[in-house]
Formats: sequence, structure tokens, C-alpha cells
Amino acid sequence: MTQGYPTGTNTGPERTPAFGVPQQRTAGALPEPPATAGAVGTTAAKKPGRDRYLDLLRTIALVRVVVYHLFGWAWLTVLFPSMGVMFALAGSLMARSLKRPPLGVIRDRVRRLLPPLWLFGAVVLTLMFAGGWNPLDDPDHGGTLGVVELLNYIVPLGAPPFPWDIGSKSGLLENTWAVQAAGVLWYLRAYLWFVLASPLLLWAFRRAPWVTLFAPLALTAVVGTGVVSIPGETGNAVSDFAVYGSCWVLGFAHQEGVLARIPRYAAVSGSALVMAFGLWWASGHLGPDGWDLNDIPLAQAAWSFGFVVILLQYSPSWQELPSGLARWDRLITLSNNRAVTIYLWHNLLIMATVPIIDLAYGLPFMESGSGTAALDSSYMLWMFLLVWPLIAVMILATGWIEDIAAKRKPRLWPDGHRSKARRAK
Repeated sequence: MTQGYPTGTNTGPERTPAFGVPQQRTAGALPEPPATAGAVGTTAAKKPGRDRYLDLLRTIALVRVVVYHLFGWAWLTVLFPSMGVMFALAGSLMARSLKRPPLGVIRDRVRRLLPPLWLFGAVVLTLMFAGGWNPLDDPDHGGTLGVVELLNYIVPLGAPPFPWDIGSKSGLLENTWAVQAAGVLWYLRAYLWFVLASPLLLWAFRRAPWVTLFAPLALTAVVGTGVVSIPGETGNAVSDFAVYGSCWVLGFAHQEGVLARIPRYAAVSGSALVMAFGLWWASGHLGPDGWDLNDIPLAQAAWSFGFVVILLQYSPSWQELPSGLARWDRLITLSNNRAVTIYLWHNLLIMATVPIIDLAYGLPFMESGSGTAALDSSYMLWMFLLVWPLIAVMILATGWIEDIAAKRKPRLWPDGHRSKARRAK
């Protein structure tokens, strides 16, 4: 018995749909004070090493993305706006890196991004071609232009092509698996755009911080509400850049010490107003999935902005996780060292749980109606439980390419355990 995807499963991209993906688818202490109270560009005095609070936020964001794509619960986009948080954290790291020459920083960031993408693209394209897809014959990708668009699997400046329908609903993978698998690549495109624009954005932020910070929100109010409509993938890319641009610049503000100089009550009060506006706007512009902010660009931008301000205002800059969270230290370290791998593969692995679980219908004790009914009713739970071991297998099988890309010695399971053991000696 083949179940396919149970009703309610959402493996679509975490976003306002891009690449033509149809919408119906699915208290800590204050940060260290700045070294001086001078120019905006003065960085806050911070201890060297990783900020474990930011690492914790990235792990929560990744887990939330996986859960959202599995269950499709719209309220998760309000509970924790993962993509806004991830872009803010990336912006903070980018601002720290730009103390070095910009061209070298951009080259390093692009180098870390592309090899994991190349491996993912090679696997996905092989499966597509094996399934009979020919981009020259695909009416949705303009023949020869579709072949040229394949270059986006190498450098994701635009939208990579994929077939809308491949295989069959009763096949090993559901017939929209290619849409679901490639849909996550919008994030890499947006990230690459932000990386390329960061030297200019940081220059502008240091000279006109408030204008630079709020300009993406203003742009979202124009391109994300239909006031100005930009067709095609260009419009999707501009919308992504606008929706999450203020979060990226908030990362600059955090790294440069600007947020630490704003009184907390003022930052939290202002953020609450922005978030309230986002919810108010969403209430009048609900999409096909209700309160899913991914379908409501201006609400997503406003809610993510305010949420990130509060998270960064309360940032305790942990060098070590506090005792209550220490038990999760190794998993947090692992998820941060393999964030690209987890993000790229999780949607495909969610779909891979289906044929594995379907094997259970062939077991002898499943011949009774009660056994089949029990599995039917708990199908989503089994998908949730199974996807994490599959992610672990993928980390072991392909995660090492992130080390190669970062010019590090390849590691199978970089959870920090060995490093801490060596330090303990």
C-alpha cells in the first residue's frame, strides 16, 4: 500500500513562493559595551571565539524550518521567523569578516557556499534526468533558455529549472518531488545576493545607519504589496532581498555595536510596534494558508525585523552554553558546522521517509484493519521521527564537503567533542 504524502504535509519552500512554486503547495545580560561611543562603525568590544547564543539561535531556526516543511503549520512562521533570524546571523558574521579586504571575504563566502550546492545539484539533476526530464522540451523553461538556466545549479544568481511533474503519484517519490527539492535553493540565491552587496551595504550603514536599516522595509512596502509588480524570477529575487534586507543589516548593527547603544526599553517598544503592524497587515491579507507569513511579504518583513531586534537586544554573548543548555552543546555545535548540509537536503529527506514508512504496510501484523489504521493516524509522527536519522546519515555521507569548502580537514561528525577532550588534557 503506497500512501504518498499524508494530508497536511508541507515540504514547500520556507518563503513567499519562488522559482514558480505554486502557493497552494504545500534573560541575559546586555552585550559588551562598545569600545568607544564614537562613530557608528565602531565595533563593540567582544571576546574572541564563537558566540554560543547565536549558535543556539541558528540551531533553533534550522529545526523550525524542518518541522515547518514537514507539518506545514502556519503558526510556526509567527512563533519563530527562522529565515529572518538566519539572515541576521549571517549579516553579523559578514560584518565581522569585512574587517578584511572585501574581495577576499566575498571569495571565501562564495567558496564555502558552492561545493555543497554542486553536490546537491549533481544528485538532484541526475535523478531528474533519470526520470526522463529534458529541459529542452520543458515548456516552463523556454527550451534552450532552460539549459542556460542550469548554470544556476553552479552559481545560484537566478532560479534553477526543474520539472513541475516527474514520475507518478504512486512512484518511489511523490510526483512533485523536484519542486520540493529545488525549492529550498531560493535561500542560497538570496544569501549570495546579500554577500555580493555587503561591502556596499556596510559602507552605507556606517554613513546612514537608519536609512540603510529601514530602506528594505520601505522597498517591501512597494514590491511586496503589489504597488509595483516586477514579473518573473527577477521580481521574486527583489522581493526576497527586500523582505530580509533589514534583518541582514540588523546583523551589521549587532556586530558594529549599534544595537547595544540603544536603550533596551526603546528598542523593544519600537520593535513591538513594528511587529504589531506586521500582524495587523497580515490579518487583512491572509494567503491560501491563512496566517503563514511566507505568503505575506510585508507582514513577514515587519514581524521578522521586530523579532530579530528583540533577540539581538537580549543577546548575552555566551562563550559557553549555560548549564541548562549544556546538554545540547554537541548537537548545537554539529548543526552549526553542518548548517548548509541540513538546509539543502532536509526537504528531499522528508520525502524519502514516505517510501520507507510505506514498507511497514507489508508486514504480516499489518493485515488487520486496526494496524493499518494505527499507522495511518500516526504517519506524520513517524515521518518526524525518521527524518532526523536520515539527516544524520546525510551529514555523515556529504557533510564533509563543507570542510573542504572551508579549507579544513574533512570531519565526519564535527560536534566539538574531540576538541573539548583535547583542551581538557
